[in-house]
Amino acid sequence: MFRKIDDKTYASPQISLAEVAYAKALGIGLIVNNRPEGESDDQTPGPDIEAAARDAGIAYVAIPVTHAGFSMAQVEAMQKALEQAGDAPVLAYCRSGTRSTLLWALTQAKAGLAPDQIAEKAAGAGYDIAPIRATVDMLAAQAS
Repeated sequence: MFRKIDDKTYASPQISLAEVAYAKALGIGLIVNNRPEGESDDQTPGPDIEAAARDAGIAYVAIPVTHAGFSMAQVEAMQKALEQAGDAPVLAYCRSGTRSTLLWALTQAKAGLAPDQIAEKAAGAGYDIAPIRATVDMLAAQAS
């Protein structure tokens, strides 16, 4: 269920409370919720995931991304979250894992990682960054 994007980042579809224990077993140090509350009736509420994460000793942050797209504030919040996690692995989730992966991709581009490397890592986890490739290219060019 958790798809490894790079050495420290995993993306996942919606997690349940049981998956928090699995995250702990993997050594996840931070869970990032990229799903807006109330997006669907079947999602586990963010506050429930947050409580389970904290009980397991895992940090938690919510950076909701709607289907409307991404803002620079979200990219910067994700960048800050990844930095604060240090060397600890990070699990980001949303409905399918796509928004989490795309937000990760934008963050990596802003940090200067080559767009082709970003696309390759995302594809290795089963995600396609094509919908945001132009933005990834722009952010990477600004970083260099």
